[in-house]
Amino acid sequence: MRRLGSTRRSGRTSRLVAAGVACGAALAALAVPAAEAGPFGREGAHPGGVHWAAKDTGTPQVRFRGLAAVDRHTAWLAGTGGTVLRTTDGGSTWRNVSPPGAGELEFRDVQAFDARRAVVLAIGEGQDSRVYRTEDAGVTWTESFRNADPKAFYDCLAFFDRRHGLAVSDPVDGKFRILSTGDGGRSWRVLPSDGMPPALEGEAGFAASGQCLVTAGSRDVWLATGGGAHARVLHSADRGLTWTAAGAPVPAGDPARGVFALAFRDRAHGVAVGGDYRPDQPSPQAAAVTADGGRTWRPAGTPPPAYRSGAAWLPHSRTAALAVGPTGTDLTTDGGRTWRTIDTGSYDTVTCTADLSCWAAGERGRVARLER
Repeated sequence: MRRLGSTRRSGRTSRLVAAGVACGAALAALAVPAAEAGPFGREGAHPGGVHWAAKDTGTPQVRFRGLAAVDRHTAWLAGTGGTVLRTTDGGSTWRNVSPPGAGELEFRDVQAFDARRAVVLAIGEGQDSRVYRTEDAGVTWTESFRNADPKAFYDCLAFFDRRHGLAVSDPVDGKFRILSTGDGGRSWRVLPSDGMPPALEGEAGFAASGQCLVTAGSRDVWLATGGGAHARVLHSADRGLTWTAAGAPVPAGDPARGVFALAFRDRAHGVAVGGDYRPDQPSPQAAAVTADGGRTWRPAGTPPPAYRSGAAWLPHSRTAALAVGPTGTDLTTDGGRTWRTIDTGSYDTVTCTADLSCWAAGERGRVARLER
């Protein structure tokens, strides 16, 4: 039986990998200069090709920086005004499942385990940083963490599996603070800071896309930073107990510059995107790549043309990934070495799922799914 099950999984995986390669190839065909992108870039439509298909959320007043897709049918959004939305029909309809009394909070990250269970993070100083959890598709919520330290400001959360997860705060007393859960977000504890290297002066995380803290596998986690003299990526191989830091060759030296998002396809291969989020400032060299788990980073040979806040690997692809930001979407088909703009619409965050779906979200209630 074990051998038969393995064969079935292997066959399904092969089909998914082949589909992932085909999806990457279709996207590559669209990787034309932005000036030639036509209506694909401006309106999210590109007849006959892979494109971002807009999904009306009916919430133009909300900016969604938190996005968690379960599959091509189910996705959760977290945004301004304490807003949480959920769809189970591919974005055709959205249900407002916001936690009661959260209207003054800024939700910036969400982790969804399935169509019923999710965890959302509210950011801010002191008690504005909170975690809520639902087990009934947002009908009811439980506040499982409220920050009591006025010096802490939580930015992102990430899970290794359905039970184990972390959240990160900007430095407190000179070190990034890590919050840990071992029961799916029902309870949280602050980890000891002994294994965390000192933060640089002015260094912090960016709560821009829910991707300043990311995981791969059961124990590896990476933290993106900016604001200091150098942008860095911190890595832990023991679920946040001990960390090492590496410099990342992206714009730094200013509170508005650094690494804003990370994406790892396995324990070794990752991309980092960022730059300067101010619209009137250029962001040269806004992407970097690693092949050794984040010990070293090298600049992209052809980076995205502007600041990017979100990134995701295409499912079942070893070389294709997307990066998004306020001025467009970029694609790499060579593992992050070169990027080409395929859309000029504004998105803050992006994610892809194992069943070959990719979603993006951003300002003015914008949400889209990659379709063809």
